[in-house]
Amino acid sequence: MDITTIIGLIVVAVLLVVSIVIGGGSFNSFVDAPSAMVVIGGAIAATMIACPLKDFLSVFKVSLKVFLNKAESIPKIIDQIVSLAEVARKDGLLALESRLADIDHKFIKLGVQMAVDGSPPEVIEDILRTELDSVAARHSLGKGLMDTMGRYAPAYGMIGTLMGLIMMLANMSDPSSIGKGMAVALITTLYGAIISNAVFLPFADKLNSLNKKELTAMEIVIRGIMAIQAGENPRVIRQKLNSFLAPKARPKEAS
Repeated sequence: MDITTIIGLIVVAVLLVVSIVIGGGSFNSFVDAPSAMVVIGGAIAATMIACPLKDFLSVFKVSLKVFLNKAESIPKIIDQIVSLAEVARKDGLLALESRLADIDHKFIKLGVQMAVDGSPPEVIEDILRTELDSVAARHSLGKGLMDTMGRYAPAYGMIGTLMGLIMMLANMSDPSSIGKGMAVALITTLYGAIISNAVFLPFADKLNSLNKKELTAMEIVIRGIMAIQAGENPRVIRQKLNSFLAPKARPKEAS
């Protein structure tokens, strides 16, 4: 569970509610079902037009990743690779076959399996990088869906506002209703701005951040597997992989 996503949404909601209370406004003034239908429904419909159905249906699964994600521990990955390198250095690559059952990281396991099978280095790297590119493409699709909805929501907010203004101007016989009509018309723009900047675009940025972290972890694995396959010294491998970490995050003995 990604607690920062939940906390962020709660903070946004609290700030909006407190602002309304401090400003002396009425919550009923900020609730308008037709406006919500135009903004949310319009953004979803426009995204369906822009994307193939199969891609659009994945938006719900993608949204869950913002809340349910488990960050990989890069230091742990480095430790596991170095441990495998020590075994290979001491007993040879074939000795890693007995360690395959203990490897829970699928990407590391894939690389080690190919190394044990005697696959050429260029083939191992090509397959691992193809896998990395595939993951990057899938993540890019999810982020793109959120970005698309984030772009369309404010636009439909403006469309709803224009619709409200047209209906208000068409009924100018009652001057007392103009103020209320204007407020309702502007609510749609407000909804569009809020849902775009509090949900869709932040979700897209979170997915992008998760994508970068996962790709970094995969790059470390690729470098590590290639180093093991080349028979490099485990100490050198650790130093090489630790370069992906910020200086303060590196083990003291490796700083």
